[in-house]
Amino acid sequence: MIETSKTKPRIAPLEAPFAPEVAGELARWQGSGAEPIALFRTLTRHLPLAQAMFGLGHYFLGRQSSLKIRDREIVIDRVCARCGCEYEWGVHALIFARSAGLDQDQLRSSVLGTAGDECWTEADALLIRMVDALHDGGTIPDDLWSAMAAHWTIEQLFELLILTGWYHAISFFANGVQVPLEPLGVRFPIDGKKAGTPPMR
Repeated sequence: MIETSKTKPRIAPLEAPFAPEVAGELARWQGSGAEPIALFRTLTRHLPLAQAMFGLGHYFLGRQSSLKIRDREIVIDRVCARCGCEYEWGVHALIFARSAGLDQDQLRSSVLGTAGDECWTEADALLIRMVDALHDGGTIPDDLWSAMAAHWTIEQLFELLILTGWYHAISFFANGVQVPLEPLGVRFPIDGKKAGTPPMR
């Protein structure tokens, strides 16, 4: 059973007004004009670490990555679900699910389902299997690797592996410090129910 993120933070996110150097880093992560999410406001309590992490995060979520957004988001959603990181899963489901073409059945399956669920294409299922294999055993079986190599280039295979590890790191951080859930973030689906956003307050 997946344990959802705690709502009481062990380390409170920074609150405005921010020091100039923190405000500058938050603008890099979130974009100017947008209110920074709790994950970024927590991470920037250790500014050198946040600055070091920015490059890889920006690579995957920007235009440099060679991965399709759908492939990227399936991997991220499954990693976060397997790690029980409702915080990061909910942020990605809210912001990226529609542009990635992920529907409610697929979001639900990313948390509660398997690679064999009917909602997944053949390529989608390979990504779910990859995440599960790496999460459970730390490696990829030969038959799965051969199947993946028929779908993605060497560069994309590299990125899929690093992306999986990167979002383990993000999930471990968010879970470890208990980053509070975003008010508008999507919540993990309950067995038998679809994923959904909480009611507006």
